[in-house]
Amino acid sequence: MSEKTCHGSCLCGTVRWTVTPPYSGMSHCHCSMCRKAHGAPFATYMGAKPENLTFESGEEAIVSYESSPGFTRTFCGSCGSAVPGVIEGVMDIPAGCLDDDPGVRPDRHIFATHKAPWHVIADDLPQWQTYKEDGTGTVVERPDPGPAKEGVLRGSCLCGGAAYEVTGAFVRVFNCHCRRCQKARAAAYTTNGFVEASALRYTKGAELIKRFKLPEAKFFGQSFCTICGSGMPRSDAKEGPVFVPFGSLDDDPGKGADCHIYTAYKAPWYDFEDDLPKHEEQPPEKV
Repeated sequence: MSEKTCHGSCLCGTVRWTVTPPYSGMSHCHCSMCRKAHGAPFATYMGAKPENLTFESGEEAIVSYESSPGFTRTFCGSCGSAVPGVIEGVMDIPAGCLDDDPGVRPDRHIFATHKAPWHVIADDLPQWQTYKEDGTGTVVERPDPGPAKEGVLRGSCLCGGAAYEVTGAFVRVFNCHCRRCQKARAAAYTTNGFVEASALRYTKGAELIKRFKLPEAKFFGQSFCTICGSGMPRSDAKEGPVFVPFGSLDDDPGKGADCHIYTAYKAPWYDFEDDLPKHEEQPPEKV
């Protein structure tokens, strides 16, 4: 498959760009920082030359956050989607925000040993310990959240400014492949666990959480930290079910997704390799 010029945008459409080949590969990153920043099980990035990407609109809406010395992450300040940014001379493009098939496919997992405990890598792509094949390269350790509390799951954003606790059981857990979730999390898909609003409590930083409601959608929106852009649970929900982005969890929930949903809309560069049930649209009432 030949590489193609493609377009991309954030969830709200404020930030838009065009990028042209050649591309320097595509990889799935499982580091804890990418999981936090995206609120997803992993992030997928495609590389390009900085001069080959042109922002068509919304560049002034981009917010930067230095997650580690010299490593700056960028996101849309309106909706929270991760957007392209230059890292060590390469334009890193979050593949979940692409509107077209770029013609390249993931060729490796990086930071595979740091993957979420609830996520299973089911394909046969090479698994690197760091971002380099030989295992060298800096690994930035996240702050230790301390011992887990019985009956409590903790979560937080990448910058640590916001944190929450979940005390109820997850009713359902889905891997969602809808285009909105791909854009919102700038990833292949997102893993969301649903709990009653009464089971979720912010322990700090609720004022940092912004809620973006997609205007054309009846319900869809996403919440994110305004400092680091991390996908987070709603901080203003009073009742009903709310979803928790599993990528934001600090503790192991003990289980992953029950199934894949909206598989009819999956990213062209992602393939299913696991045995979970797959539903082209919404799942049955009980899964």
